[in-house]
This record gives sequence, structure tokens and C-alpha cells, in this order.
Amino acid sequence: MLVLAAMILSAATVFYWYQYVPTSRHENPDFNGLEKPVFYRGVMLDQSAIGTQESLKLPFTTVQELLDPTMIHEEATDSTIITTQDKVIRLRTSQLTGMINEKPFDLKFPLEKSNDVLYLPMEPLKQLYHFELRESPDTGAVILVKDSDTITWGKTIGYPNKPDRTIPMRSGPLIKAPILAELNQQADVMIWAVEPDWFKVQLTNGYMGYIQKKHLMQDRTESIPEQKLPPAFVPARPINGKLNLTWEQVVTKTPDPAQFPPMPGLNVVSPTWFHLADGEGNLKNLADPAYVKWAHSQNIQVWGLFSNGFEPKQTTEALATYDKRMKMIKQLLSFAQLYSLQGINIDFENVNLKDKDNLVQFVREMVPLMHEQGLTVSIDVTPKSTSENWSMFYDRKALAESVDYMMLMAYDEHWASSPIAGSVASLPWAEKSLTRILQEDSVPPSKLILSVPFYTRVWTEERVNGKTKVSSRAVFMDNPQKAIEEKKLTPQYLPEAGQNYVEYEEGNKRIRIWLEDEVSMKARMDLIKKYDLAGVASWRRGYENPKIWSLIQQALNE
Repeated sequence: MLVLAAMILSAATVFYWYQYVPTSRHENPDFNGLEKPVFYRGVMLDQSAIGTQESLKLPFTTVQELLDPTMIHEEATDSTIITTQDKVIRLRTSQLTGMINEKPFDLKFPLEKSNDVLYLPMEPLKQLYHFELRESPDTGAVILVKDSDTITWGKTIGYPNKPDRTIPMRSGPLIKAPILAELNQQADVMIWAVEPDWFKVQLTNGYMGYIQKKHLMQDRTESIPEQKLPPAFVPARPINGKLNLTWEQVVTKTPDPAQFPPMPGLNVVSPTWFHLADGEGNLKNLADPAYVKWAHSQNIQVWGLFSNGFEPKQTTEALATYDKRMKMIKQLLSFAQLYSLQGINIDFENVNLKDKDNLVQFVREMVPLMHEQGLTVSIDVTPKSTSENWSMFYDRKALAESVDYMMLMAYDEHWASSPIAGSVASLPWAEKSLTRILQEDSVPPSKLILSVPFYTRVWTEERVNGKTKVSSRAVFMDNPQKAIEEKKLTPQYLPEAGQNYVEYEEGNKRIRIWLEDEVSMKARMDLIKKYDLAGVASWRRGYENPKIWSLIQQALNE
């Protein structure tokens, strides 16, 4: 009986020891093999830093992930390219000279490649981004802190009667977990997580572990102040606050403005002057100083249009490297200065989907340099669709973050070779197109411009071999009026299209026209008012009924 009692007592002792007696076993903390680990918000990143103090360098992927996801490294030119609101920075690996807005500046320490990892010097980046690097002199660990971050600090409790007592930091939230460090009383630690009886903490030397709540009290919260950004570029805006832009199509020679009818309310013209000539980034220039002189005499701004020529192959080549992109940008800057332009309108269409990111990069590199010269930058985009070369290559959200204005080309719902006849831009289709961009891509209404057609299509349907053959031709706004008068037609309003419609027979052919007129234009202007858009753009000058200008002016003034 006594033996049994002793066995029970022994088992109870073992159980108590196992459950309630903390282990005193120690382990040396480590950083999983990293020589100079980098931490952010209590998480150790995959790659080490190199260097120390002012020569400290972080891996490119770390900087990209934590400081600027838009930063790129271009393998073709071994360049790291950083774009901010007002700067374009190019850093070449192993070189001590960088470029800011195409002006050279000196680096104390170059970019460096080691074991196929690219490292960026931190000193110049501190001028661009607001962050701190807290480097431990003991372990070399680096703790990165960004502006607007908060850090909760704790302090180990004190035992006045036991001044030599230490506080264990363990490898896990268990009393049986090995002790990684013995902390002094009143020691500061960062608290990164809270568990039922434990705090997950980090020491200033980078080591992390767990301390029981009974040994630690929350002490203070450190808030890293948010740094103020420089004021954003404000494009020169028309007096009435709404843009009224029209495109001037120039094929070989700019038309004579002396022949233009009055265009009341027009405040921006965008002539199609600049075109990508080849894959090397050379541009073709059709600009006319006399046209600029006329526009300025009418208090009309001139935003030269820059087109990629709708050639996907040469567009791919020209966007491929920083040098080619900058070659295009520098030519545009030169043209803008030479002709006293107020802006550049980018019109890239028929672009390969694989060039989506490169187009964004081109715009990000272009805008700071344009703004430096006081130029407004706008870009034309199509409605959203599943067509890769027509629509999907536009990253509208990213583009809108850079440009001053985005023109939604809300037309060609039914295009020239459409298999079925229909409106160039029915009102429900146009409205859906603009609301999708506002909602899905977070484009601010203050940047979005509704582009409207000054043309329509005359559709011909005829039966050929038992099937309906459809063809069309684009015509000026007033062109259908002649047929309406000669044939004594009465336009019919189609609520489902939001515009007037006529049709008539010519032999065995049926002619169908969804009219662009004062009715459709008034409805489009109502959309601009409804969504408080930045204004209107029209394709193109010369196709319109002259009375349309007064209608647009009145609607924008309202």
C-alpha cells in the first residue's frame, strides 16, 4: 500500500513539474542563417542587407515590396528606375553617377550585385521616401520603419526586492520553450502580437521571442509622423473649370484656321502632330507654328497629340527600354518648347497586351518631366472590353494616378466593319463605359473627360445569297440631313439608344442611320453633368454642325 502511495505521489510530482515548472534550458538566438537580417513590423524578410551605416544597402526586392512597388529594374540596360510625383531617377549598377530628371548627380555608394541579388544604397533613397533604418550595432540586424507606422512598446516589470532577477524571453509561447535571452528589469521591447498569456516581442537587436504577460507591461505607442508630400502639379485649367477640347486631325498639313467657323466655348485643341516613326523612338513631326499662333490668339490652349501610329510591333520596340522611352519624351519636350504648347495628349492604340506595364512606365517617366515644364499630360483610353489590343492593354487605374486627364473615347460601339448595324455610341453604352472606369478603376471624375463623336455611320444592309450583308461609311454629322430632306423622312427617337434614328430603302438595300445631332449631344452633356466629369472632348473638328458648339458651351457653363 505504501509502495502504491509513493508511486502515485511520484507521478503527481512528475505531472506537476511537466505542467507548471518552467524550463531553464537556454538556446542561442539566431536569424535562420541570415548575416544581416531585415525586419518590418516584426517579420523577418527573406534576404539580408549588406554594408553598414551610411553604406547600408537593401535588396531591390525588399525596397520594391516595402517602399515603392512601381520601382523597376530593367535588365536590358541594367538600370533601376524610380518614378515619383515629380522625379524620374535612373541608377545604373556599379556606377557612381545617377540621373534625376535627366540631370546627373553623384552617389557615395553604387548599386551592387552580389550572388545575383541587386542591392540599392539607402542614403539617396531617404531623399525620396520617408523611412528609418534602425541598425543594431551588436547583431547588425536592421529594423525598417515607415512614416505613419505605429510601434507598441512594452517594458519588463521591476522587482525592487530582487534587483538581480531577469525576465526570460522564450522561443515560443510556452514555459517549456527554450530561453533565448534573459532581459533586465525595466527593459524596452517592441510588442508585435498578443496571445492569451503571452506577448510576441522583439528586442532592438532584432531577436524575437515571447514573454509572459505577467512579466511585461505595455508602456507607450510610438507613432512615426507622416511626411508631407510636395504640392501636386496643378494643370492650367480653363476659366470656366470644365474642359472643352477638340481633336484636329492632321494627315499631311494642318488646315488653315482662317477657314474655321466660330467655335464658342472651345478652350483646348489637340492637333495630331506627333507620331512614332520607328521602334527606336524617333518621332515624326507635323506641327505648324501658325496654328499655335491662331489658337493662342483665341485663348485656346494647344495640347499636341502623340500617337504610336497604331503599329503594335514598333510600339513594343520603342517602349522596351528606358533609353528609347526617354528619347521619345525628350523629343516631345523639345517640340512643346519649340511650339509653345501647353500640353501633350497621348494616343496609343492597337498595343500588344504584353506592353501594358511598359506603357504605364512610359507615362510615369514622362509626366514628371512634362510637369517640370508646366505641361499638362492627358491620355486617351477606350471603353473596357475583352479585346486585348483595343482595350485590355490599358491599366487605367495606374495611368490615372500619373496623368492630369484621361479621355474616354466613348465611340465605335459599332465599328466600321461591325457584322451588325448599330449606333456609333448609344447613350446607355456610353454611360456604362464611363461608370465602369469610375467605379472599377477608381479614376476621379475630376480627371475623366467624356470623348464624344462628331460623326456617325451610314449603314447599308442587303441580302446576298440568302444572308444579310452589312457595310458602313463614316460621315459628317450633317450628312444624313440631305437624305432626310430629300426623302421627307421623320427621325424617330429610340429610347434604347438615346438618339434619333432614320432608315429608308434604296432598291433592295436598307439604309440605317443612328443620328448624331443636338439630341444625342445634349444627352452626352447631361452625362458629364450627372457624373461631374472634367469636361468633354470631341472627334473631330470639322465633322460637326457649327451650332453644336453653342450647345456644348451652354451645357458646360451650367
